[in-house]
Amino acid sequence: MADTGEQTIEQLKEEIRDERLRETSRLRKMFIRPELGAICGAILVFAFFLVVAGGSGMFAPEGIINWSVVSAQFAIIAVGACLLMIAGEFDLSVGSMIGFSGIVIALMTVQWGLPAWFAIIVAFALALAIGALNGYLVIKTGLPSFIVTLAFLYILRGATIYISIATTRKTIIGGVREAAEGDPIAWLFGGKLFSGLFVWLSDIGIVDKFVAGPKAGQPVVEGIPMLVIWAIALIIFGHVLLTRTKFGNWIFASGGDSQAARYVGVPVNRVKILMFMFSAFCATVFATCQVMEFGSAAADRGLLKEFEAIISVVIGGALLTGGYGSVIGAALGALIFGVVQQGLFFAGVESSLFRVFLGVILLLAVILNTYIRRMITGER
Repeated sequence: MADTGEQTIEQLKEEIRDERLRETSRLRKMFIRPELGAICGAILVFAFFLVVAGGSGMFAPEGIINWSVVSAQFAIIAVGACLLMIAGEFDLSVGSMIGFSGIVIALMTVQWGLPAWFAIIVAFALALAIGALNGYLVIKTGLPSFIVTLAFLYILRGATIYISIATTRKTIIGGVREAAEGDPIAWLFGGKLFSGLFVWLSDIGIVDKFVAGPKAGQPVVEGIPMLVIWAIALIIFGHVLLTRTKFGNWIFASGGDSQAARYVGVPVNRVKILMFMFSAFCATVFATCQVMEFGSAAADRGLLKEFEAIISVVIGGALLTGGYGSVIGAALGALIFGVVQQGLFFAGVESSLFRVFLGVILLLAVILNTYIRRMITGER
């Protein structure tokens, strides 16, 4: 009888053991990774375009740089959106912030003749202040971040157009590249790295494709744009922050159950405000790189970028309810977007179908992520 009683007690202990303490198989861990769907999607997309556009130059050095730059654009804003969504909030003002920051830089350098480094710092300061204001209003009013940032989407866009027209009588301001010539901070956003490497490859002729440029003896790829470097740096920073630091645990806790997180000492309000600021920071990085690349700013730039960032994050496996997601997954979602957008061009397909693709892949990603999670965890 004693043995039977001891067995019953052990069985009860096993039944009430916390799910988090149970051993999990490697296969189960792999399937519940948030970026699983994005990994599968990236493999399928690359395989598809290798077949339909493999001979078009898409995977030649110049083609790789093209879709890498486009993917980097998506990735920069996706990192900020990812951390904010994991914290349980949205920022729909990202697109307007891109246009606003670009116009601020252009006005200060071209119209007012101020140094480019000073204009860039002011643009970042204003963006961070607006991001903090977004977060503060969400916390203090209790309104959904969707509503607060939607309001700022219109406020920023309208203010940007008004300021541009009032000062220059136009919505596009050129001459930024000339005004920023030789500026060290401007180079951090519009320069290129490893130019010497590609010139050396061209000189020694290791890869023939490097010397097949429009100018004899000049490499097709002049260097890696700083936009790509920024994207890689932000992805690494976001991933390490989220998975290797206490603050990353706070982000997950704030989005998973904010009230429970407060009970155990997590500064939820501070975490969310900082994530709104980081989202604004990423948008301004994007805007500054774009202004330095094109040499101009436009008040309507960044249109719909907020939704493309959110879609990248969702494809990467993040939940719209917060508390779950992956920066690597968001980066893969951005990579998928960049490859498809440029792949359609190389394949000679009508570019308007890219928007169709966005809607379809968003729907498929949500269905796949939901199905896999329910299948593995037993949720209904």
